[in-house]
Amino acid sequence: MLAGISVWLLLGASCATDRTLVPPLVIEGATYVGDQACADCHDKITRAFPASPHARLHIEPGGMPGQHGCESCHGPGSKHIALAGRGGIEKYIINPGKNPDACFQCHLDVQAQFHFPQHHPVPEGKMNCIDCHDPHGMDIMKPAGGLAMARVNETCGNCHREQTRPFIYEHPAMREGCTVCHSPHGSVNAKLLTVPDSNLCIRCHTQTPAPGTQGSIFIGSRDHTASVLFGSCWTAGCHPAVHGSNVHPILLY
Repeated sequence: MLAGISVWLLLGASCATDRTLVPPLVIEGATYVGDQACADCHDKITRAFPASPHARLHIEPGGMPGQHGCESCHGPGSKHIALAGRGGIEKYIINPGKNPDACFQCHLDVQAQFHFPQHHPVPEGKMNCIDCHDPHGMDIMKPAGGLAMARVNETCGNCHREQTRPFIYEHPAMREGCTVCHSPHGSVNAKLLTVPDSNLCIRCHTQTPAPGTQGSIFIGSRDHTASVLFGSCWTAGCHPAVHGSNVHPILLY
């Protein structure tokens, strides 16, 4: 019998970790009114919103099953609506574009990444989530795994113009997107790199043994045995223009 209870507890614990329980947001004195009330003023947003992953959020506050969507992230909207046109409405609505705490309630893994030594300055208030993401899903080209990040280089390019500008000799990795090499929220490595050394490059530029050589490191058709002793591909003076070059095909400035 005890063995059976142990199995049940283990299965129960496993199932419990499949979802995150998030308490409804609270605004003092406000009650939930439903999405239709939001649509009366925010019609452009609410037309696009059903296509967003956030439209699948559901809450059951105060015995009102089925409420979902806008108030899951912005909090109960009755006081916000009551003050419409009279000023002060910002005081009675939660705006994730100004404060990421509402986003972090669900995206706990992302919140943890912002505590890494290298991170985009969201906790410092110099950026917010909507600088990179469209929470309402209005970018129709978004991929399944993100919000408005399909054209990821263009999104990053809003701030990182030098790195994402056109080059005569383009680093092919740029076609895959910045996140192939960089962790967008935070990293333990400098420049938000996913890997701190030449192993980052070797994920694409595979080492191949050359015929008749003993212990030599060939990448492509070139012998890199001596080069790898001087540091990473971009710090050893070999390929410093990692995003692209206008002067040389092996990415030199």
